[in-house]
Amino acid sequence: MLKAFIFDMDGVIIDSEPMHFEMDLYTLHSIGVTCSKEKLEQYVGMTNPEMWKLIKEEYRLPHSVEELIQLQLTKKFAYLDETEMEPIAGIRELIQELRQNNIPIGLASSSPRAFIEKVLGKFGLLHEFACITSGEEVPQGKPAPDVYLETARAMNVEPEHCYVLEDAKHGVAAAKSAGMQCIGFVNPNSGNQDLSAADFTVKSIQAINVKEL
Repeated sequence: MLKAFIFDMDGVIIDSEPMHFEMDLYTLHSIGVTCSKEKLEQYVGMTNPEMWKLIKEEYRLPHSVEELIQLQLTKKFAYLDETEMEPIAGIRELIQELRQNNIPIGLASSSPRAFIEKVLGKFGLLHEFACITSGEEVPQGKPAPDVYLETARAMNVEPEHCYVLEDAKHGVAAAKSAGMQCIGFVNPNSGNQDLSAADFTVKSIQAINVKEL
């Protein structure tokens, strides 16, 4: 029985993966590293500290993980300030439908809290969420279940009564490990993501019918 609905953010609420790829490639290029979008696709759904730790180790970078994250976030915040954008088509309507059916909603994202709040504030959606959890605030980020389990705990809902909306392989794995139902959103801009572990997939947010969950 559906008692709570939990959203991922990047690639679900905001079509941000192209921006993430562009800014991450820019950050790497600025420190002399040549990389590809296809290479970065493997990190979709991971937290910044986890992603940059792996990149730092692979390319033997002298920079600290904190320095790399600061370079990246400065560019991303500027992009959000300068760019006109709206949530992914159907998101506002889905949130409204959940509200009309008295289903509380949470958000569990791998992004830093500052980025989450900036995105939701830009869209005027910050007040819609009963709980927001960043993957950087729990012991392990996705694909571990921690961020989803913490969100369910904070909303006082058992995991088996939660539905999750995810666009990335790591996120689907996290939701299923948490014992939740998971809808895989096929977002082409999120790269080649294996969503086969989701309970079902949709190619548009509009295809989700809350009353059928």
